[in-house]
Amino acid sequence: MSHVGSESEPDKRTLRREFLTVRNGLTDDDVRETTAALAARALELPELAHARTVAAYVSVGSEPGTLALLDALHARGVRVLLPVLLADNDLDWGAYAGVSSLARVQHGGKMALLEPAGERLGPAAVQEADAVLLPGLAVDARGMRLGRGGGSYDRVLARLERAGADPALVVLLYDSEVVERVPEEPHDRPVHAVVTPSGVRRFR
Repeated sequence: MSHVGSESEPDKRTLRREFLTVRNGLTDDDVRETTAALAARALELPELAHARTVAAYVSVGSEPGTLALLDALHARGVRVLLPVLLADNDLDWGAYAGVSSLARVQHGGKMALLEPAGERLGPAAVQEADAVLLPGLAVDARGMRLGRGGGSYDRVLARLERAGADPALVVLLYDSEVVERVPEEPHDRPVHAVVTPSGVRRFR
């Protein structure tokens, strides 16, 4: 997708910087405290309670923590798919089998990511998910998500749409990251729910 001539891109860049600055000010304790609360709230979602396969991700740095949720889903017998970043920023997928199944991978100048070390299932594996947990920096009152700008999840959402798949789309954020409005572009798709440490907000 070309962003040339897009008016909202500078706004998105500025907003991303602002949200990242706040996140980078969080302590390890802050992140730890919210991880358990996020997992508890997310597990109350009917979309996750009844899911057989969930596509998720491993949080890094000051992102809202996902490991407690991944472990809880895995313990329930849910098949959890985790992304593997490809050279073109697209995502392949692998199955989560506990923390020991993760490997730390350094992608060029980007931050190191924890990725599944086992078999690669292919980019289309996400189409089997009943729910997809999306990373983000903010979501607005319409369910529009502000991502990090790499475009990986735009590709995932486009792939789901092309395949006619309709999983529940859920973004995990801190309470302060649910805002009135974020800039959007024609290819942006709303999510169905946001989970924060204090609760769940639905958009459909």
